[in-house]
Amino acid sequence: MNFTKTLEKWYRQNKRDLPWRRTNDPYRIWVSEIILQQTRIEQGWDYYLRFLEKFPDLYSLAEAKEEEVLKLWQGLGYYSRARNMHAAAKEIMNLHKGIFPKTYEKIRKLKGIGDYTAAAISSIAFGIPSPVVDGNVLRLFSRFFGIREPVDTQKGKTAVLEKAKKLISHECPGDFNQAIMEFGALQCKLTPDCKKCPLKSGCLAFKGNCISEYPVKSKKQGQRTRYFHYLFITTGKGQKRSVFLKKRTGNDIWKNLFDFPLIETVKAENNKNLVLSKEWNNFFSGMKVALLKESKTYRHILTHQVIMAKFYHLEILPGAGLPFQKIHLNDIGKYPVPRLIEKFIEDEVINSEW
Repeated sequence: MNFTKTLEKWYRQNKRDLPWRRTNDPYRIWVSEIILQQTRIEQGWDYYLRFLEKFPDLYSLAEAKEEEVLKLWQGLGYYSRARNMHAAAKEIMNLHKGIFPKTYEKIRKLKGIGDYTAAAISSIAFGIPSPVVDGNVLRLFSRFFGIREPVDTQKGKTAVLEKAKKLISHECPGDFNQAIMEFGALQCKLTPDCKKCPLKSGCLAFKGNCISEYPVKSKKQGQRTRYFHYLFITTGKGQKRSVFLKKRTGNDIWKNLFDFPLIETVKAENNKNLVLSKEWNNFFSGMKVALLKESKTYRHILTHQVIMAKFYHLEILPGAGLPFQKIHLNDIGKYPVPRLIEKFIEDEVINSEW
């Protein structure tokens, strides 16, 4: 059987009508690829449309404030994607005179763009035969060719990439790349319907009745649990009621997003132990603090971390100084925050007594 022709025929008959497939604009293709890296199409669709409505071109994205970009990204997670895309837009404006690079090598050099994204953009927008390798492609190729190297290792990825280089269409490389991704998403899924698969006659995993053994993966990295104690500190009354926010910096999670002052512990702690902690004393030394309310425990799951978070509503006197950003409580929705913080605000701050 001819793998490439069979796959392309399937794609023409079964591809979904998605907005980023109606364009050859490298900017729009780039936006879609970055959004969909860690996001389901069902969720990413609306984000894609809103992003392009706010930032319709490279110039508008490059000129935006980072907080604007992060706020629009809020809820998608993996915020480094947004920060990198913002930085890359500035690179294109400054180093490429506002014109999106047209070669795989130059695209690959942009901040936040790896092999997969560079291959997708260069093939779809510019017809360059650079094969994409994502999770869907790794699953499809490992099954079809019986590749036993773990796909989460460089050796396994290289084995798949070498196969893809030999098979990619030089006439329509963009269609080929979209076809293998779509086939992995719709047909060669984690639990595939092999009886309806047009590639089954050449699939080694199907012939060997061992579909469930592919793709092979190495031992997964374990998750660590972190305990966050957020201090929701308010002051003032009525229209002057304010809350304190903290911008996250450094190389930890949620960089450049806002959350509340935080005490992190190695295990779950009660509020009595928090009051006795060094961090509490550093925040509130000599200050009168009233604990008004304590939230339930929120469990927030990240790729390699589980966050166990509690929120403590503290009230301080007007005029008391803290080394955090003081904002009007009604303005809290204007700031980009992690989904955990957004969930807390939705649950317990809006239309509540917090």
